[in-house]
Amino acid sequence: MTRPTDPPDSPSTPQRPTARFMLAHPAHLIALGFGSGLSPVAPGTAGTLWAWLAFVVMAPWLTAAQMGLVIAASLLVGWWACTVTAKNMRVLDPGNIVWDEVVAFWLVLWLISPTGFWAQLVAFGLFRFFDAVKPGPVAWADQAFKGFNARGGFGIIFDDLVAAACTLLVMALWRFFI
Repeated sequence: MTRPTDPPDSPSTPQRPTARFMLAHPAHLIALGFGSGLSPVAPGTAGTLWAWLAFVVMAPWLTAAQMGLVIAASLLVGWWACTVTAKNMRVLDPGNIVWDEVVAFWLVLWLISPTGFWAQLVAFGLFRFFDAVKPGPVAWADQAFKGFNARGGFGIIFDDLVAAACTLLVMALWRFFI
């Protein structure tokens, strides 16, 4: 936590993400969602929108199995990227780190596919609700793993995976009853 007496370049002073910061390390570029996390307004929503667009672009070129492999690899690479970037920003779970939203929303879209625009829009709204409001299990997951190490990097991603699971549960119930 930054104290009012800390000088601006103190090791405990949080690093504000900029384009220069993002381009200074490959982990920053990934964790900041290739720039979507630099949005001055609702970076998590911007990252989720970027994820949706990227998924729509990738989907015609990849089989379901290949998309699953991309998501699995993105989880592992994202864990590393989120760990490094949070440590370099000196913030446990910075809102500008959006790779967690990206990979979790890819998982949602992959598991509900094939679907059209309206179902994807519902999934987007549900995912953003669970990620932002953090009801029940998402709130627990958000607090479960903290730190400037691999545990903290996993924690950044974990609550979004729980938000994705909640989204998928609601989508499954919706499909079952409608």
